[in-house]
Order: sequence, then structure tokens, then C-alpha cells
Amino acid sequence: MFKKLFSKPKSQASPTTAPDVEPIQLAIAALLVEAARADEHYHDHEKAIIDQSLIAKFGLSLEAAQTLRAAGEEAQAGAHDIQRFTRFAKEMSPEEKIAFIEQLWEIVLSDGARDSYEDTLMRRICGLIYLEDRESGEARRRVTARLASQSGR
Repeated sequence: MFKKLFSKPKSQASPTTAPDVEPIQLAIAALLVEAARADEHYHDHEKAIIDQSLIAKFGLSLEAAQTLRAAGEEAQAGAHDIQRFTRFAKEMSPEEKIAFIEQLWEIVLSDGARDSYEDTLMRRICGLIYLEDRESGEARRRVTARLASQSGR
């Protein structure tokens, strides 16, 4: 009886991940998923962007990236806040942080619309990983230009 009382509820249990997933990989995947879900619409094209980001960042196969994304989805869904994920991103070099923020902006802007929840999330993440608003704005402009050139706008 006491064991049941003091055990974690299933919704708060640690996410189950493959044994070879490093904490930083899971944290990055969860933050990418958080960005995709910020506007409450999570589409296949956002999942594909996340997969490609994970492949590029960690040198994974498509199957490994999809498995990591699924673990990130589970971790993000069970998290109460993003600080447990951003503490890993905080340790990145300034260049890695900017590249990561560009990945997040690519997901946020991929649907062609900006949402106030997405903007708030981006500001929170930048603050938590010690990246200035100016740097985030420059990253957003680069991604916007890249997306416009890809779509021929």
C-alpha cells in the first residue's frame, strides 16, 4: 500500500527511451517538438523538419531520427516545463546555440504563420540558454529568407 502511495504517477514517470539516446539528444528533440506543438498544430511536415534537424545535428539515420523524435514527443508531453531540456542547450557553444535557434525558427515558421505562443516560446528558450533577442531576431530573418527562397516567394 505504501509503495503505491509514494510511487510516481504514470504521467510523471520518466520517458522510456532507447538505451543509446543521450540526454542532450532527448532534450534537443523535446525542444524541437515543443516548438512544433506551440501553436497546437503538429503536422507531418514539422515532423519531417525535426527528423532532418536531428539527422544533421547528431549524424543519425532517418530511422534513428524518427525514434529519437518519438522519444522527444513522449518527453515533451510528460514535461511540466522546458527548463529540464534547456539546461542541456545552455552548455552549447554560441555558434551551436544560434544554429539550434535557427532550427527552432524553421519549425515555427514552416507553416507560413507566426503565433503569439510560438513567439513567447522562442523568447523563453533564448532567455534560458542565454541567447540575446537580437541574435534570435537575426536567426529568424535568415530562416525567413531561406524559406522564401525555397518557396520562390
